[in-house]
Amino acid sequence: MAHISISEAAARQIQRVLAERGQGLGLRVGVKPSGCSGYSYVLDFADELAPDDRSFEDHGARVVIDAKALEMLDGTEVDYVSEGLNQLFKFKNPNVKDECGCGESFSV
Repeated sequence: MAHISISEAAARQIQRVLAERGQGLGLRVGVKPSGCSGYSYVLDFADELAPDDRSFEDHGARVVIDAKALEMLDGTEVDYVSEGLNQLFKFKNPNVKDECGCGESFSV
């Protein structure tokens, strides 16, 4: 069975953003063809669940992924980190075979 995990830091950020927004079920994570390595992550708000969506919850926060992206994201941990002056969601995806030099895209 497919699984996505959410770190405590990511869960806090998801909850914070949804509270500021005033609505939403969770963070929607997907992939799209992009970049020099093949795919990039796409983030949006999940306001409702579509029939082909899968929902994963950890630490009181939810991540929603459509079935088409789930094969590439299975086993991924969604984290929220500080890198220098930037704060961002980071994906620890065991399916990634290669990443581009700038870190913006990946291949599976």
